[in-house]
Amino acid sequence: MPGGIVVVTGGAGRLGRAACRALAGRGWWVRSFDRHPSPVGESVVADLADRAALATALAGAAALIHLAATPDDDDFRARLLPDNLLGLHECLEAARAADVPRVVLASSGQVNFVQQQSGPWPVRVGDPLSPRGWYAVTKVALEAAGQVHARLTGHPVISVRLGWCPRSRAHAVELGESFHGPHCYLSPGDAGRFFVAAVERPLPAGHHVVFATSRPAETVMLDPEPARRLLGWEALDRWPEGADDDLPA
Repeated sequence: MPGGIVVVTGGAGRLGRAACRALAGRGWWVRSFDRHPSPVGESVVADLADRAALATALAGAAALIHLAATPDDDDFRARLLPDNLLGLHECLEAARAADVPRVVLASSGQVNFVQQQSGPWPVRVGDPLSPRGWYAVTKVALEAAGQVHARLTGHPVISVRLGWCPRSRAHAVELGESFHGPHCYLSPGDAGRFFVAAVERPLPAGHHVVFATSRPAETVMLDPEPARRLLGWEALDRWPEGADDDLPA
């Protein structure tokens, strides 16, 4: 129930700040775990490789929202491997040791990249995977890790294939000019409301995969029904609503 602790890795990032604000507004005690301090709630400034810091942060937590990652294709050995794969391992093992009763993992719509580009639409969670690149491969691995964690712990795990939430004004321009961006946009407001539902909604045990995007400009490219059925979550915004909220230059 609200009032418990929710740990948000990557809590200083744009989606992390949106999650922390929405959860704090509902009465949750938000604990950000990030290399940088968060403007919302409590901040644990540390790296995912710091096992002691993770153990301390997750002690007594009601839920973990794992957002921390290098957010797009990058150097595999220097960035994607330590941030997206080794960090994921450390985070989930720490959550298992702390017996955190709910985990939400940030996957990406990029795991269905080819179908997103060419159809058929909407992409459904059971459709064949077609990762865009090595970043998306790390998210395929994240979803597999979510299955393992759910099986080992008996707790619910949500892997959410997040839409495109721009991280800068240049990134927002890129979204607006792209073919699929306005249909796969995720506003900070909708993201915050999604994470509240993902933490608060009663869930059966097991691994659950959903998409989270705002209302599409025209074409429904990513199936909203799993999130609606599982969490009762409905997006409210449509591109470009909310695109400038809390957006750095």
